[in-house]
Amino acid sequence: MLHQIDATNQSLGRLASRIAVILRGKTSPKYRPNELPDDKVIVSNIDKIKYTGKKLEQKKYYHYSGYPGGMKTRKLKDVIASNPKKVLNSAVYKMLAPNRLRSKIMKNLEIK
Repeated sequence: MLHQIDATNQSLGRLASRIAVILRGKTSPKYRPNELPDDKVIVSNIDKIKYTGKKLEQKKYYHYSGYPGGMKTRKLKDVIASNPKKVLNSAVYKMLAPNRLRSKIMKNLEIK
């Protein structure tokens, strides 16, 4: 089933949790936890997502290279400036269960 979501004036976390529930297949009456759902989600207008509070300045994304001194941080506003799709994609990815189906489920998410 195809779901189209307009992200205009929606909070990032609430939008991501709604998308994660749909992608997981929990809105479908034939939900099975061990099967890959066939629900697809298309999200549009991600440049109009609402960020509440001081998230643009205070929220940080961390990346560790594995070497001493290799911790890198980026603020949310810098990530949005470079790749706004990455913010929503990361939020939805982290809201799904960390199992073997997660990467396959994420292929059903299309961000425009």
